[in-house]
Amino acid sequence: MQRPEDAALSRHRPFDPKRTCLLLIDTQNYVWNDTVAAALPEFDATVRHVVMPNLQRLVTTFREAGAEVMYTVMENMTRDGRDRSLDYKLSQFFIGKGSWEARVLDGVAPGDDDIVLPKTSSGVFNSTNIEYLLRNIGIDTLVLTGFLTDQCVDHTVRDAADRGFYPICVSDSCATHSQERHDNALAAFAGYCRTMSTQEFVMYANS
Repeated sequence: MQRPEDAALSRHRPFDPKRTCLLLIDTQNYVWNDTVAAALPEFDATVRHVVMPNLQRLVTTFREAGAEVMYTVMENMTRDGRDRSLDYKLSQFFIGKGSWEARVLDGVAPGDDDIVLPKTSSGVFNSTNIEYLLRNIGIDTLVLTGFLTDQCVDHTVRDAADRGFYPICVSDSCATHSQERHDNALAAFAGYCRTMSTQEFVMYANS
């Protein structure tokens, strides 16, 4: 029989700004730019009209609450990309160190005291020291947003859950290249996290 304290655990917990971090995943120029917009008009419209305004609202909510805002971007740590994961090499993901493609989108640019972690794998927990940093700061709840829902966001949700964090996915602050892929991803990882809309999360944070 499980312990009573374990049976009492719930994903539905009060918002604590000292223990909650907003993580923007791959919200960078490589993922959304004029070339991508022309090739993927559905994705462009979703990012432009839904995701970016929602991300801005979340960042404002977190800053006003005095809560942590953190970023991760795909970016090589070496000039020739030798540090990339095998998967990134096979997939031909090469985002130059210090390049424009690695830079966070202007509309959600980090503040001067925000942490920005370059990564070279789909899972930020696998190729950065994010867990060490979150533990140092005292974070136990990770609010996940960004791109792509069915790739790096999915991977991060599952890893966060497995490593003892409470993940919250803000569903309309994420996107991938089609609505079908987005919806399928949300359904696939629903058991690992609490899923909320931006409006629901803002109301929760202000309650």
